[in-house]
Amino acid sequence: MYLKHPDSIYIGGEWQPTDQREAVINPADESLLIEAPVGSVAQVDAAISAARKAFDEGDWPRLPARDRQAMLTRFLDAIEARKPQLLDLIVAEAGSTRLLADFLQYGIPMKHARRTVELASRDPITPLPLELTPNAQGTTTLGTGVVSREPVGVVAAISPYNFPFFLNIGKVIPALAVGCTVVLKPSPYTPMEALILGEIADEVGLPKGIFSVVTGHVEAGRLLTSDKRVDLVHFTGSDKVGAMIQAQAAPNLTRVVMELGGKSALIVRADANIQQAAMAGIMGFTSHCGQGCALMTRHIVHNSIRPQFVEAMKAVLAHLKIGNPADPSVTYGPLIREVARKRTEDYVQIARDEGATLVHGGKRPEGLDKGFFFEPTLFDNVRNGSRLAQEEVFGPIGAVIGFDDDDEAIAYANHSDFGLSGSIYSADAGQAYRMALRIRTGGVLINGGAGTMQSDAPFGGIKRSGYGREYGEEGLNEFTYQKAISFHAA
Repeated sequence: MYLKHPDSIYIGGEWQPTDQREAVINPADESLLIEAPVGSVAQVDAAISAARKAFDEGDWPRLPARDRQAMLTRFLDAIEARKPQLLDLIVAEAGSTRLLADFLQYGIPMKHARRTVELASRDPITPLPLELTPNAQGTTTLGTGVVSREPVGVVAAISPYNFPFFLNIGKVIPALAVGCTVVLKPSPYTPMEALILGEIADEVGLPKGIFSVVTGHVEAGRLLTSDKRVDLVHFTGSDKVGAMIQAQAAPNLTRVVMELGGKSALIVRADANIQQAAMAGIMGFTSHCGQGCALMTRHIVHNSIRPQFVEAMKAVLAHLKIGNPADPSVTYGPLIREVARKRTEDYVQIARDEGATLVHGGKRPEGLDKGFFFEPTLFDNVRNGSRLAQEEVFGPIGAVIGFDDDDEAIAYANHSDFGLSGSIYSADAGQAYRMALRIRTGGVLINGGAGTMQSDAPFGGIKRSGYGREYGEEGLNEFTYQKAISFHAA
């Protein structure tokens, strides 16, 4: 239905069958989508070897940027030609609503990818200024030089289940654009959105070896993060798995870029537009059923307007249409698996035990016997030091926390092990900007920001939200290193 090679993985430009299979199910109705191929350690080893050979001996890293751009543009054009199929796959495999699949799961990453290919046309050589330097002969050396920005090498790209197409594209395109070779390993929950990229690479004739798609269990994944032939591990996922990957990469001092979890704060000042802020608050924990690292799940609201804010959210939550996202009218779909639903249920009980007030939701919806559904759940009177406010649920729970002045709001926002994103709503944009400068996160939106993720804006976090940046020129640079070449006048 979705794949031309449903029993194989893509290694070095060839489709290789695997001995093992693993069920991939639709999280909305628990139906079987595919018995997906599961790669072996030996097959992952072969993919790394192919990437290493393609980088060290092949033409890809040494091609003019315009030639790589032309090939990647054909690749992206071929993806666009399959958009209807890909949207169906995103809905079925990741459980995304159709609206979210169209504009965010698919539309935004394709916009970023086009811009990334465009940015890759930059001159890789930067001249340095002339400089006079004393030398051992007692005279002065007149010298200058250049800085050459070059591809880092073989990239192990490891992506999660929540936004698989988005994150696969966000790793593969910039890596290939600067001349790296890539081995992509998706989540076992969502392998098809990666394997289909192998089909498209095959279709457009990307050079053999520069791009492989592998699957596999723990040992196969560990090889990608610990093998000295890999120059960069680019990972998106939980902070706990990120810490494990960092440890596995440490013996070889392998470079790592990690975009991890979040517990981002939405600050709503007393002068904010309550309806706008409440809608942002709802999106902050219901988008993709709360399965987003940068979602605003902590709502830090001025106490003078907190009751109105909570009531505004409660009114809208009651009208969300919960169901199978194959129905275009559904606005709220399932969690990815039962383990995610159970974790969400556990946090509902934790919040109750901590004294928070349940405003809406808190249970499995009635009438949906199949699928991993859980009601959008809102708690008020949450303490910022509580587990609900400090731990990443990765499920549809919002936590409302009251504050009395701006310094207190900033302190609450910064009191977190995470630092990925943040948001401020206020009629005083200048004060919101001053507050944004004091919030320790990788990004802050003021009154909704400039749209969903600008293509030239770097994205990433600090603290347990990871390090390194994605997108824009800073994101492109993560896949390169700098070499200084100096020379002096004769």
